[in-house]
Amino acid sequence: MDAILERVAGLDVHQETVVACALYGQLDRKPKKETKTFGTTVKELLKLQDWLAERNITNVAMESTGVYWKPVWNILEGHFTLTLANAQRIKNVPGRKTDVSDANWIAKLLRAGLVESSFVPPVEFRDLRDLTRYRRKLLGHATSEKNRIHKILQDANIKLSTYVSDVFGVSGRALLESVLNGEVLEVDQVRAMVKTTLKKKVPQIVDALNSRIRLHHRELIKMHYDHLLYIEKQIKELENKINQSVTPHQEVMDLLMTIPGIKEDAAAGIMAEIGIDMSQFPSDGNISSWGGFSPGNNESAGKKKSTKSTKGNKALKAVLCQVAWAAMKTKDSRLSSFYYRIVKRRGPKKANMALAHLILRIIYQMLKTKTPYKELGWDYLPSKERKKDYFIKKLQNMGYEVDIQEIESA
Repeated sequence: MDAILERVAGLDVHQETVVACALYGQLDRKPKKETKTFGTTVKELLKLQDWLAERNITNVAMESTGVYWKPVWNILEGHFTLTLANAQRIKNVPGRKTDVSDANWIAKLLRAGLVESSFVPPVEFRDLRDLTRYRRKLLGHATSEKNRIHKILQDANIKLSTYVSDVFGVSGRALLESVLNGEVLEVDQVRAMVKTTLKKKVPQIVDALNSRIRLHHRELIKMHYDHLLYIEKQIKELENKINQSVTPHQEVMDLLMTIPGIKEDAAAGIMAEIGIDMSQFPSDGNISSWGGFSPGNNESAGKKKSTKSTKGNKALKAVLCQVAWAAMKTKDSRLSSFYYRIVKRRGPKKANMALAHLILRIIYQMLKTKTPYKELGWDYLPSKERKKDYFIKKLQNMGYEVDIQEIESA
């Protein structure tokens, strides 16, 4: 392997230790190699930083092993040119020997310029990631607690959900708290508690509250309900912190929210995952592959097998798939048109993933050019063009080479 960097180091990161291998010397000669093991406490990592600085190391590479690379990155960031390598890609580079240590192998690849850097956002977006991902996790916990309460209500013969669509709305919570307090509600009391159109269902609601609830049920519901209130309080605190974090980038937030289906929460989640500097990704295809939206490529002897999408950023996938479901419902939009063209031949799940892929590519171009989303309309593809593309693809699949020529009208 031809060397292109004079002073490099490879780090083999573990939970308790970091093995550092430094390679330095003239490019046309065999480099000098030094290997040393350090701990992972701050004191030990500062020793690692000094050890690398004493040898005038300029570039450092490490594998993305779980979360163990993060403490090392935090200490070395700003002092060296850091490269976070995909462990699978390093493993697939041919020429590795069984007697070569991981740190030495990483250093050799880095010196030859064969280590492709993974995307690591700046620290402010890493912090925003923690907030948005935890908020999503808490929302899942809140939903779980609501489902547990629904289950106990059914066990106690309380059919409240039959007549109240949202048991955890304003009216539903007032009724639920009365049940927890052991109150026997009359028609007038229920009418004073419920709001809007639920007043028409007061007699049915009173019948639904006629139950076989026991102390056991009340205690369980109270545990779940108190936990739900605590989770909702935590979610509000998180949302306040998220709003403070995205305030300096409100222009980007407004840009993202021009896309149908994207609101404030989704915009913050997307920005936390991909950042705002699209120069990190060479093309929209590159960011799609990184996010895990690109279809798989498994073709042999002219036959295509599974086209399952590749692995990627799970948090970004979750946000964009949710956005795609919302965008699919928008009327007279390019995005809903795209979804309904795909769904009739590929099914709703694959159509949703395809739409999420399209939205990510649109976001990439918008952030790169700093231009808002432009709605092209439901019929953005003329029917003539659609038919032409359809028949061209059919003929190509049959093995024909197609040459299209425009016929001049008389």
